[in-house]
Amino acid sequence: MNSLLKRQIRKFLPKEFQSDSRFDNFFDAIDKSYTTSEDQFGMLQRATAISSQELFNANKQLQEETNSQKKIIKKLQSVIDKLRFYDLDIDLPIESTDSLKLVDFIDNQTKEIIKINRQKDKLVKSLERQNQELNDYAHMVSHDIKTPLQSIEALTTWILDDYSRVLDDPGKETLKLIKENVEKMDTLIKGILQYSTVGKIEKELYDVNLNSLVNDILRDLNSNENVTFVIPNKLPTVKGDRYRLDKLFLHLIDNAIKYNDKEEIIIEIGFNEDAKFWHFYIKDNGNGIEEKYFDKIFVAFQKLEDDYKSAGIGLSIVKKIIDVYNGKIYLESEPKVGSTFYFSIKK
Repeated sequence: MNSLLKRQIRKFLPKEFQSDSRFDNFFDAIDKSYTTSEDQFGMLQRATAISSQELFNANKQLQEETNSQKKIIKKLQSVIDKLRFYDLDIDLPIESTDSLKLVDFIDNQTKEIIKINRQKDKLVKSLERQNQELNDYAHMVSHDIKTPLQSIEALTTWILDDYSRVLDDPGKETLKLIKENVEKMDTLIKGILQYSTVGKIEKELYDVNLNSLVNDILRDLNSNENVTFVIPNKLPTVKGDRYRLDKLFLHLIDNAIKYNDKEEIIIEIGFNEDAKFWHFYIKDNGNGIEEKYFDKIFVAFQKLEDDYKSAGIGLSIVKKIIDVYNGKIYLESEPKVGSTFYFSIKK
């Protein structure tokens, strides 16, 4: 290509592009299109005869490209601001016109982020492996302990039946204590298994009629004549799986009955909704809970009362199920007056 044409084209480029070596390929491509002297002479004539209007149009186009570049730089500034937010060492003025330096900087930061993400993925995989090992261990231990416990339960029952005539009262009391402790261990094992699997089991979501589900629970639990259930509105059908939702409502309703010292137990189950969540509540007139224990009750194996029939894991299972459904749970309570548990399930 004629050197005059090259100079003429570079002359009307923005200053930051006039010495940019990346345009060499552009000029080479044009040069290959004009291999004869006649073509080169024609291009020379074109360059010398270019009108002011054409120059204006060319300059307007370059201005638009410059504005487009400024938008890109503005977006890069936003990225840099975010990187600064995470205390990364940044010393690059965005006003710099050296685009290559900016690209190199972003490239380096991207590599750092990729490196951090790889470390995070490695940690996540390690935690997943450890969690799987713990779950496997829980299953193994539970299975290995359950069999001898069943044997102990059977043996103590046989001894009480076969030797009740020769056993004195302290001996019978000791055997009853053994049976109670076996029952306590069995409850604890069931709780461990339920806790270790309730968040792990893959369940396909489908429509679950909560009105039917809760009515089934109430029918099984309502063995006491002094328990009254109040459901102001028919409960909805939600997306979920019946196994987890059954455990969720069962533990909360069962606790409302179990930890209630009133002559007339009243339990209310209700809900409302918004665009993204179902919001439920279960209210009772039971013993109530002091505010200092609000967080403790959702921790596995934490019990506020010494009840050997309880594993202290029911509310931690509830919390785990709520997490699976991307919801939240909290409570309001007053000792001797009652408690209300509020929880949400994502639609």
